[in-house]
Amino acid sequence: MSKVFKVTPKRIKRTNGTVLTPEMSVTVTTLSHTSDPFYNGAKEIKDAYLRIYAFDYQTACCNKGDFEVRRLD
Repeated sequence: MSKVFKVTPKRIKRTNGTVLTPEMSVTVTTLSHTSDPFYNGAKEIKDAYLRIYAFDYQTACCNKGDFEVRRLD
């Protein structure tokens, strides 16, 4: 059973020529049942940010502490 999460940045972050703002929230669905969308290297989150905002999660050196996570289901 998959889980749905809303991931929202906590603050503005400027790193390596990229900008992440609190308005850039995404909704992700994990492939397995877990309570943490960052469990597999944040693969679903990276894909969602790249697809929606053309934001590279890895180039910006993001980590779990930069985001608020809310479970939707």
